[in-house]
Amino acid sequence: MSSRTFISLCRRSPSVIGRRTLATVTEASSSLSELPIAPIPNKNPAQKPTLLTSIILNRAPIITRTPTPFERAYYAYQARLRRALSNPFPYDFYFKQGSILETRFTTEERKREAESVWEGIRTEQLAEQEGEGERMIPRVHPSDESKDYKSLDRKGKRNLYLLLQENEGAWRFPQGNVKRAELLHQAAQRDLLTECGEYMDSWIVSRNPIGHYRPPVKSSGKSRLEEVVFFYKAHIMAGQVRPNPETAQDFAWLTKQEIESRVSEHYWHGVKDILSDH
Repeated sequence: MSSRTFISLCRRSPSVIGRRTLATVTEASSSLSELPIAPIPNKNPAQKPTLLTSIILNRAPIITRTPTPFERAYYAYQARLRRALSNPFPYDFYFKQGSILETRFTTEERKREAESVWEGIRTEQLAEQEGEGERMIPRVHPSDESKDYKSLDRKGKRNLYLLLQENEGAWRFPQGNVKRAELLHQAAQRDLLTECGEYMDSWIVSRNPIGHYRPPVKSSGKSRLEEVVFFYKAHIMAGQVRPNPETAQDFAWLTKQEIESRVSEHYWHGVKDILSDH
């Protein structure tokens, strides 16, 4: 059979070609044609989210935290090493051999050695060594006992963050809008002064945000209001907050755990990773 005759037969009977093709190709093409096509969402490119800036104002710890049992044991061991490696005390120069004073000094030295090994260095001993007999201030402030959440002296071992309570009742960090042709860090500084007043000395750490948060989309009729909040880190040096009564009715200096109980669950999951305990 000539080639021309074979080509003419293939054109007349397409089943000949179907036997030579893969069955998966024909099945896939038929199955794809039966699948429903998802409609493409009609997004309006002209509708952009509203930009907001928020300040995480931080008061750093003012006292060292209480050492753990492992840390106390480590410090006691280091003190014992320093005492063992230091120059020996000249007993013969200060005490007569076999005298009562030498025996008393030896007894007290053994007692100090035992306390440093088994009990660690006590707070009173550190105060006598570094403060020359001065008593250390208490580690619990009166504002902790009275639960004064507006005091900057509370929770001296922890990081404190400023939260404002809106007139509607919700708690949040100080925040505000961004004006046209305004940089984000400039808007953050302006919003902080607007909401917290000018009676405190604060410092924004960087011009770059440390995180962002997308609140739930608000629907107003047919339009959807989407917002994006950029967080900036700042420290308070002196002064106190005086919230703007037009935007906030109250304020509080809270730890990370206390913030979780006041803000909404959605807001907490958006900010918890940028907060620190100590």
